[in-house]
Amino acid sequence: MKTKSRQLFASDMQVGQTFSGVPRSLDDAAFQKFSQVTGDDHPIHYDASYASRTRFGRQVAHGLLVSSMTALGATAMSAQIEDSMIAFVEQGFKFRKAALLDDVVTSQFTLESVEPKPERNMALVTFKVTLANQHGELLADGFHKYLFQLNQTHVA
Repeated sequence: MKTKSRQLFASDMQVGQTFSGVPRSLDDAAFQKFSQVTGDDHPIHYDASYASRTRFGRQVAHGLLVSSMTALGATAMSAQIEDSMIAFVEQGFKFRKAALLDDVVTSQFTLESVEPKPERNMALVTFKVTLANQHGELLADGFHKYLFQLNQTHVA
C-alpha cells in the first residue's frame, strides 16, 4: 500500500536540496510499457536483423527512449516530487553513456532554482537531474522543470 508523502511547497525548498529516486530496472517489460504508451515499437529493440547492424546491438536503450521514460516517471523520480508537483514543464538531457537492457537506473534531482509566480501562488522549480546505473556510471545529465504550489494557502 502506497502512503502519500507530505506535500512539498516551493517556499519550503532550498537550492542544493537533493531528492533521490527508487532504482528501476530497464528491462523488456519497461520497454514494452513505453511502447504501449507511445504506440512505437522501437525496432532497435525488437527487430533482430536491425539490431544486429547497430553498434550496441539489441542492448542499447537509446537516449530518446530513456529520456521519454523519465518524463513519464518510468525511471525513478522522488515520490515526494511526483505527489506534489502541479505540472511537468520541460526537460533537457545529454546522454554520456549508453543505457543497457537490465541496467538498474537511479535518478537524483538537485534543486537549482525557484522562480516564484506569486500572483498565481506557483513557482517554476528547476532541478539538475542525473541518471546513473548500478555501477555508479553516469548515463545522462540535464534538467527538469516543474510547477509547484508556492506555499500553503489558508482558507478561513
